[in-house]
Amino acid sequence: MARVPARTPKGMRDYLPADMIKRRYVFDTVRDVFESFGFEPIDTPVLELRETLFGSGMGEDAEKLVYYAQHAGGKEELALRYDLTVPLSRFVAEHENDIKLPFRRYHIAPVWRGERPQKGRYREFYQCDADIVGVRGPAADAEVMQVVYTALRRLGFADFTIKMNNRKLLTGLGIYAGISDEQLPSLYRIIDKTDKIGLDGVAGMLAESNLPAESVTRLVNILRLDGTGDAQQRLAAIGHLREELDGVAIAQEGLDELEYLTYAADAFGMSGDNVALDLTMVRGLGYYTGPIFETVITKPDNLGSVQGGGRYDELVGRFRGQSLPTTGISLGIERLVDLMEMLDLYPASVSGTTVVQALVTVFDEDSQLGSLRLAADLREAGLRVETYMDPRKNLGKQIGYADSKGIGLVVIAGPDEQAQGLVRLKRLHDGEEIVVQRAAVGAEAAAFLG
Repeated sequence: MARVPARTPKGMRDYLPADMIKRRYVFDTVRDVFESFGFEPIDTPVLELRETLFGSGMGEDAEKLVYYAQHAGGKEELALRYDLTVPLSRFVAEHENDIKLPFRRYHIAPVWRGERPQKGRYREFYQCDADIVGVRGPAADAEVMQVVYTALRRLGFADFTIKMNNRKLLTGLGIYAGISDEQLPSLYRIIDKTDKIGLDGVAGMLAESNLPAESVTRLVNILRLDGTGDAQQRLAAIGHLREELDGVAIAQEGLDELEYLTYAADAFGMSGDNVALDLTMVRGLGYYTGPIFETVITKPDNLGSVQGGGRYDELVGRFRGQSLPTTGISLGIERLVDLMEMLDLYPASVSGTTVVQALVTVFDEDSQLGSLRLAADLREAGLRVETYMDPRKNLGKQIGYADSKGIGLVVIAGPDEQAQGLVRLKRLHDGEEIVVQRAAVGAEAAAFLG
C-alpha cells in the first residue's frame, strides 16, 4: 500500500485531547460571560460571496486577507470568511425582519486568512466576537468594554489594560493639524506605528509627509498626553484635550464619548490599571466610526494584544442601504488560550489529558455485557465513563491504561463482586479503594470521585 504523507496544510493545526480540554474551558467561560450580558449565539456559513467580503469597504486589505475557495464549475465567486464582523453585517441586512433591535449577538467560530503563515500567525484560527446592533449611544460601547473586563477577570487575568480611543477624535486631530480628508488614512497608519517606532519616529514620518513643522509639533505634543491613572486623571486629560481642540466639533464629539466611557469604567469598578486613554491606538480596520478598544496583558511583561474592537456604524449599511449603529469587540481567543498556559491560569479540573472520569474494567468475554451495563448506570448518574474493550488484558494493565490517560477512578466488578451484588471502586490519585452496593454504584462513585 502506498503511503500518503501525514501532514497538515501550512498555517493549520491539529489539537490533541489535552489541548481541546483547555480550549473548551476558555471558549465555554467566554460563552457564559457573553450570555450573562444577554448576547445570543448565531452562526454563518464559512463561505461568503466574494462581493460580500469586498463590499465591506476593506478594499486592498480584503485582497490581502481573502482565502479563495472556488469549486470546479461554480458560477459564484466564493471565499472563506476572514473575520466575523463582515458576515454579521451581511446577516443583519439579510435577516432584518427576523431579528429584534437592539440585537445582541455573539459568534465563536473559525476564520481563514490567505496571508503567509509564520510564528503566531495561522491561516485558520478562531475568532470570538460580541456585538450590539441598533444602539447609537455610548452606553452600548461601555457595555462591550465591560464584557471584555468581565471575561478576562473570569479567566483569571488580573494585569491587563483596556486602551480606549475614538476615531472622531483622531479625525479631529487631523483637522487640528491641517490634514485633508484624503490624508487621514496616512495619518492613521503613521500614528498606528507608535508602539514600534516611538513618538519621535512618528514625528519624523509626519515631517516626511510634508506637514508643516508647527503642525507636527502640535500633533505630537497631543499624542504624548498621559491617559493612564484613575478616572479623575483620565478626565483631566480629556479636559486638557477639550481646551486644545476647542472649535473642532468632531473632536469634541469623540471626547464626549470618551468621557462617558471613563465614568462608566469607574462605575463598573475597573481600576486605573485596567483602563487607559491611549491617543496612539488607532485599530487598523477602516470601518470604525467612534470609540475603539484594544486590550493588552501587561504582566509579567507586556504580552501583546488580546482584544480589539469598537463602533462601526456604517458597515451594516453597506448591505442594507441605510446605516445601522453597531459596536462590538473581538477577543483574541487563540492568544488567550496560549497565555493561560504560559501564566498557569487553568484550574486543576482542566489540567488533565482526558474528559473520562471513570474506567469500567472487564474480566472476560462472558462478563463484557455486564461491564457495559455498569458503565451505562454510571453515565445515568452523570459521570463520563469509558468501558475497557479488550478482556484479554489483565486487571493490572487495565488500571495502568487508566492511569496513563489520567482517568481518576477505576470501577471493578469481577466474578466475586458480581456474585455478592457489589462493586469495587479504586481512586488512582491516592490508591484508596472502597466496596459499594451495585444498586447504589452511581451515587457512590460520584461521591468517591469528588
